[in-house]
Amino acid sequence: MPNIKSAKKRVEVAKVNASKNAIVKTSVKTSLKKFDEALNSNDKDAIKTAYTNAVSTVDKAVTKGVMKKNTANNKKATLGKKLSAAEK
Repeated sequence: MPNIKSAKKRVEVAKVNASKNAIVKTSVKTSLKKFDEALNSNDKDAIKTAYTNAVSTVDKAVTKGVMKKNTANNKKATLGKKLSAAEK
C-alpha cells in the first residue's frame, strides 16, 4: 500500500479506470455473442443489425482506449468473414 498522497490517489484512479474499462469490454463481448446468436438464427435482418452493432461497439472500445486498433480490426475482419459466409 502506498504511503505518499499522490500514489494513493493514483491507486484510486486506477481502480475507477479499471471498472470503466471492464464495462466497455463486457459490452464488446456481449455484442459479439449476440452476433453469433443471430448467425445461428439464420434471420438475415437480425444478422445485419447484430453485425452493425458489434462493429460499432468495437469501434467505441478503440475510441475509449480500451482496445488497440489492430485488435479491433482483427475482430471486425472475423465478423465480416462470418457475415459473408452467412450470406451465401
